[in-house]
Amino acid sequence: MTDAPATPEQPQAPQGPALRILTQYIKDLSFENPGAPDSLRAGGSAPNIDMGIDVQARTISQGIYEVTLNFSAKAERGEGGDVVFIAELSYSGLFEMANISDADREPFLLIECPRMIFPFARRILGDITRDGGFPPLMLDPVDFAGLYRAQLAKRAAATGGNEPNGNGDPAAAN
Repeated sequence: MTDAPATPEQPQAPQGPALRILTQYIKDLSFENPGAPDSLRAGGSAPNIDMGIDVQARTISQGIYEVTLNFSAKAERGEGGDVVFIAELSYSGLFEMANISDADREPFLLIECPRMIFPFARRILGDITRDGGFPPLMLDPVDFAGLYRAQLAKRAAATGGNEPNGNGDPAAAN
């Protein structure tokens, strides 16, 4: 029996970026139906719905980040602005990131991560409004890249355009 000749170790090829969802969860959920049961009667005009969305990211530990989608929906009907319902949801995901440069980290956290958890938050809002006695509130897809670009422009205007794109602390990117 002969020993195989030792071969020099090949250097490992650099690995590409890796993004993994560790878990998803509801941080806060609120539904108010202040006019019930009167607000549930058939007829009447369709309510006007004021919808807001915010994305936040923060560092949990080395390579682990929490991304939170904050939704607020307020439905009002009539000239007096009678509140039909108020729904608020904070939905988070815990993400593990590897091999992502500092310059690319913020866009991943504020565009790709929200895009991954949005369908689950959308379903929760639809279910809670349906369970509250109303038609489900089905959100249209959100352009997280557009929201991020608007946020960068807002930050640049506030700092006089001196902040480099994508290098800010993701915790400060609200």
